[in-house]
Amino acid sequence: MFAYLLRRVLYAIPILIGVNLLTFTLFFVVNTPDDMARLQLGAKHVTPEAIERWKVEHGYDKPLLLNRDAQGSAQFTDTIFFKHSAAMFAFEFGKGDDGRDIGNEIVTRMGPSLAIALPVFAIGLLVNISFALLMVFFRSTYLDLWGVVLCVVLMSISGLFYIIAGQFFIAKLWNLLPISGFADGLDAFKFVLLPVLVGVVSGIGSGSRWYRTIFLEEIGKDYVRTARAKGLSEVRVLFRHVLKNGLIPILTGAVVVLPLLFMGSLIVESFFGIPGLGSYTIDAIQAQDFSVVRAMVFLGAVLYIVGLILTDLSYAWADPRVRLQ
Repeated sequence: MFAYLLRRVLYAIPILIGVNLLTFTLFFVVNTPDDMARLQLGAKHVTPEAIERWKVEHGYDKPLLLNRDAQGSAQFTDTIFFKHSAAMFAFEFGKGDDGRDIGNEIVTRMGPSLAIALPVFAIGLLVNISFALLMVFFRSTYLDLWGVVLCVVLMSISGLFYIIAGQFFIAKLWNLLPISGFADGLDAFKFVLLPVLVGVVSGIGSGSRWYRTIFLEEIGKDYVRTARAKGLSEVRVLFRHVLKNGLIPILTGAVVVLPLLFMGSLIVESFFGIPGLGSYTIDAIQAQDFSVVRAMVFLGAVLYIVGLILTDLSYAWADPRVRLQ
């Protein structure tokens, strides 16, 4: 197990280096610091002095890769690449254009993002699997047929519709919950309830239909027919055999998204005014704060790799036949 984890971590290093080099190329080679200065200063005929002053204030006045004016190791360390790209491997993201530390902002905003993402993930998983098992239990009946029709209808509706409809009916028309905003402590419950409800409902269609496909494939296999021949009820067959053997494809979709839950939801957080990482990224894109965007891209790559490793480990837990070599 330890050898496998070590290999996966070593495999991840070249991937992260590639992501880092790609973002560096996009943000500093294709889009030079001079271009960033012109975008931030917002003037078509901005003076060269103003550009240089902006670059000095943000630490972009150094050479990109090699500082020939420095001595020794400073030729490589006193560069834009080392200070703004290589430093991210130590999770030192620096400061945004607003002067606030990006690392502190990530830690602060992670809580509101998780307050939305974790309930949506857990409740959605439970609801989708339960609905899928119900359709499989009543397969080839009108309940199964209309369940599939409902899933297709829910899949065909844009996620924005659920957000707007939820805010209009539940928050504005019926005045049951706040339309947007966030609070600390227990007061946060009333603010996250509507986003969680919207997130769960919007995912029922695609999630339930996918799990139904998995369970239908399992229910036609030989071990299920053997279990029925032994006299097991259909309920016990579903929960003790079909559900257990369908865990691997379920874990593929579930475990891999766990680390990405930290990144928050871009659309939901923006519409509901949640001060999480999703809205933080959207605000950075709108403000053209490239330091924050680079940090979020790198953090997303790290979390995605962690998710893939956790997925492989969950295979061995769900199926003893799987061995991590």
